[in-house]
Amino acid sequence: MNIAREADALVATLMATPWGQVSASIYETGRLVTLAPWLTGHRERVEYLLKTQRPDGSWGAPDGYGLVPTLSATEALLAAGSTEAAHRGLAALRERLPHAGELPDMPAVDLIVPSLVALINAHGAGEPLPLPPGLDYSRVERVRRVVASGAELPEKLLHALEVAGLTAGGAQSVRPTLIGTIGASPAATAAWLGSGPPSDADSARSHLEAVVTRYGGPVPVGLPITVFERGWVLSWLARAGIPAEVPPEMVADLRAAIGPAGTPAGPGLPADADTTSVALHALALHGMARDPESLLAFDAGTHFCTWQGEDGFSISVNAHVLDAFGAYAATRADRAGAYAEVRERLAGLLAERQRQDGSWDDRWHASPYYATLSCVLALGEYGGPGRAPAVARAREWVVGTQRPDGSWGRWEGTPEETAYAVQALLLPEAAAGRRVGERFERAAVRGHEFLQRTGGMADYPPLWHDKDLYTPIAVVRAAILAARHLATNLIQTGQIRT
Repeated sequence: MNIAREADALVATLMATPWGQVSASIYETGRLVTLAPWLTGHRERVEYLLKTQRPDGSWGAPDGYGLVPTLSATEALLAAGSTEAAHRGLAALRERLPHAGELPDMPAVDLIVPSLVALINAHGAGEPLPLPPGLDYSRVERVRRVVASGAELPEKLLHALEVAGLTAGGAQSVRPTLIGTIGASPAATAAWLGSGPPSDADSARSHLEAVVTRYGGPVPVGLPITVFERGWVLSWLARAGIPAEVPPEMVADLRAAIGPAGTPAGPGLPADADTTSVALHALALHGMARDPESLLAFDAGTHFCTWQGEDGFSISVNAHVLDAFGAYAATRADRAGAYAEVRERLAGLLAERQRQDGSWDDRWHASPYYATLSCVLALGEYGGPGRAPAVARAREWVVGTQRPDGSWGRWEGTPEETAYAVQALLLPEAAAGRRVGERFERAAVRGHEFLQRTGGMADYPPLWHDKDLYTPIAVVRAAILAARHLATNLIQTGQIRT
């Protein structure tokens, strides 16, 4: 199929499903089994948990990523009376919890894990589970006291309101958004509704009914993600040079979403620098550059934070912020020198944070290929000639980690990670009009062949960080289309020898 037509069809889905296209979440689905057994699709949610349990009794991905989904699914099945599967989950948890190392840097993990361990232990199903080393119940207890007091809550906490337990039900300081969601989270919305929907909460119940109907019972970890999805998809496609037909109203809506404080990924979430910068970058690439001054609200001096009060640091956020400032200066001749100090500071930060092997890693994605591509593109296009060695080291790392079947991936070869690797090999050189280099050409061709075999698959392994790993499906498809387009163009023009 023609890649441009595929891109047009993908963009059309953004208009047809404006809340976004997100994979179902084991964690979030488990919370609805416990919190909202009265909600449409309860039986289907239980069946989803049973179907996704691994042979060893656990759920989720390796390297600590399975802890949160396994805790959630196990507790949900205990609550639902699915004893056999729940006890297999308990056995897996008893084996892993005492030896759990440093947990992945996931949102609210220090609140979610203690709250779920306490819920499981309250079922009285054998020996109580211990907390992983380094965690305690103090932060969860503080959150519950604050929620019970009726004090105003930080927006970012609303996304994980379910950790507040019974105090979340009908919390006085919490109100649904206009579309009925609490924190863009089905679990948080169900927790606020409590054991049964209060009479004044019709919008919240209607929102949950709409989500579970769309997914057939299971639910995603975050919805809506309208701005996030549109920004990433339009940016991937435009950066690769795919001539997609983008409805003018979509670009106008994206521009209107960015206020003085930036924009959130979707209703119910706080404004964040990542979504704001990618939306700004997409607008610049589509000829509607907007001054990125709203990003200055996230400038922490040493780096740009994802949102106010962020505990950690994200390299990909800072790469995307560089994209936003760089694209604005590059596409506005009258503003070519705008934010030069900020751009130089960001380029230096990215280069300093590069790992010894040439890659980068990040707090918003499980794969180093995502973080590495983010930095390669930002430094290659907007970092200046002094950052060329960092880009070269990254491309060497990429070509050196290709798998025998032509793919790339942290745990296994995946279309998503292969798309990031192919772009890292091709896009910096293609954008500059330079030859890619024979080793990189061969690796890109093999990656392209892998994408031709697998890129059209319906399901992609979840790799993006939220309370659970998830897949923003349209975003991943756009990344794959971008990689295929770049490789196809270079093959057809003879710049890559097949």
